[in-house]
Amino acid sequence: MATGDQNDFLSRIEALIPNWFSDSNPILNALLSGIAWAKAFVYSMIMYATLQTRIKTATDGWLDMIAFDFFGSSVLRKSGQSDASFRNTIIINLFRERATRNGLIKVLTDLTGRAPAVFEPTRPLDTGVYGGPLIGYGVAGGYGSMLLPFQAFVTAFRPTSTGIPNVAGYGISTGGYGQASQAELASLSMIQGAVTDADIYAAIDSVKPVGTTVWARISN
Repeated sequence: MATGDQNDFLSRIEALIPNWFSDSNPILNALLSGIAWAKAFVYSMIMYATLQTRIKTATDGWLDMIAFDFFGSSVLRKSGQSDASFRNTIIINLFRERATRNGLIKVLTDLTGRAPAVFEPTRPLDTGVYGGPLIGYGVAGGYGSMLLPFQAFVTAFRPTSTGIPNVAGYGISTGGYGQASQAELASLSMIQGAVTDADIYAAIDSVKPVGTTVWARISN
């Protein structure tokens, strides 16, 4: 017996009834059990509703509603994503660093698993300076320009993909000594949840400062 279940409510109700009935009274027991079941159902709904009032305990579609309230359509649950995983995604995005170079690098690293290359034409650490520590042919990495203020050039990298395990391309054998080749018809459902180019562009847009221009390209 647990607090709030049918047996718990049944014992509470029986404790309030005067001792007018015999110990064996199936009709009364059936009536009280029905009342206890209804109370237990209401109690379970109250406990469920209580969970949905906090991000750390919310479940099911309520998490999706929370994400939509905060982020609109920019943060959506991936196909098959669990509540625990989606909750972590919401919390990470709530407290994500934004409007900084480091925030841009971190969001792309979190999304793709690969750090992007970021170049700011007006940042000496990216361009090198005469008389500075980063001077020398091929050392600094790029030509700077004061004509491109509040701009950055970002090369984002798609996630490293391993394909579908143990399944090669059409006409290619996966067999080896003592191991037969495996044939299988693959479908898009087997790689659902993959990071798309649109996801990468959206991630950049979600953290870049207002009034800046980020030129982005995506590479493998």
